[in-house]
Amino acid sequence: MRKALLAVCAVLAVLASPVSGQTSERATLGIGRFFNNDAIGDGRDRWRSGSYAVSLLRGPGWSYALPPRFGEILEFRLRSEIIAPASLTNPAAGDRRYVGVLSLGMHTHFSLGQAEARLGLDLVATGRQTGVGRLQRAAHRVFGLQSPDPVLAGQIGNAVHPTLSAEIGRSFDLGDRARLRPFVEAQAGVETYLRAGADLTFGQFGQGALMLRDQVTGQRYSGIRGDETRGMSVLLGGDIAHIHDSAYLPDGGAAVLEPTRSRLRAGLHWRGEKSEIFYGITRLGREFKGQPTAQTVGSLRLRLRF
Repeated sequence: MRKALLAVCAVLAVLASPVSGQTSERATLGIGRFFNNDAIGDGRDRWRSGSYAVSLLRGPGWSYALPPRFGEILEFRLRSEIIAPASLTNPAAGDRRYVGVLSLGMHTHFSLGQAEARLGLDLVATGRQTGVGRLQRAAHRVFGLQSPDPVLAGQIGNAVHPTLSAEIGRSFDLGDRARLRPFVEAQAGVETYLRAGADLTFGQFGQGALMLRDQVTGQRYSGIRGDETRGMSVLLGGDIAHIHDSAYLPDGGAAVLEPTRSRLRAGLHWRGEKSEIFYGITRLGREFKGQPTAQTVGSLRLRLRF
């Protein structure tokens, strides 16, 4: 593990170093935030229960398009997630174990000809060391909800997983107000998979912006803002992945990994004079063989100014 961590640190140092022939001065170009919870989806506290991601985008400038230079635009990403069985007090014998997730990483976004690319490394921590379980226990106590103590005792143990991921996609205009973006994504680490899918946008959302993809739902959201045109946009998307392995569903456990994982999503984005709101809904396919049904997760992103 120590060698893996040293390798991750070395690659992050290379990404953070000044781009050859470019100024070393960087500025904050944007901040991306994204929240998921099944309470605003199917109303249940289970499985992919909740997550929150925040990203800081840094670079020498933004010209409403990705630069061709690797390492010029950097995304510093912090993410937390709760994964839980369907019942926090009396989980079924074949249900998945509780997982508290906390990850920190660095990604770079760049163009490859007409395509858009992302490459990054994350350190993904699991177990009691993350403090996620303690935070959920405290929140449930405040709101008078069931304590997760019964499932916290058997949660996935402490570990740190260096995780490499990459995505490449290309946008195609379908008239003046619609765009299709097929993509492929690969990851090796805390979960190892190969994924392919597409996103369809009706409206101006994302025009001239640097778009990020949520890890859980696949919903896209802006990290660096672009076109500020007011109005409504509709977002549709879906993908399918082959899952090789997952630290969240370890071999030999009661919950057996489902090798194929699908997602279908829709979202509505509104931008006014000072504020903007995004609400999305995603149908997550079964992730383990004992999972009785698919899951619906809600997503929310707000930027309010008065």
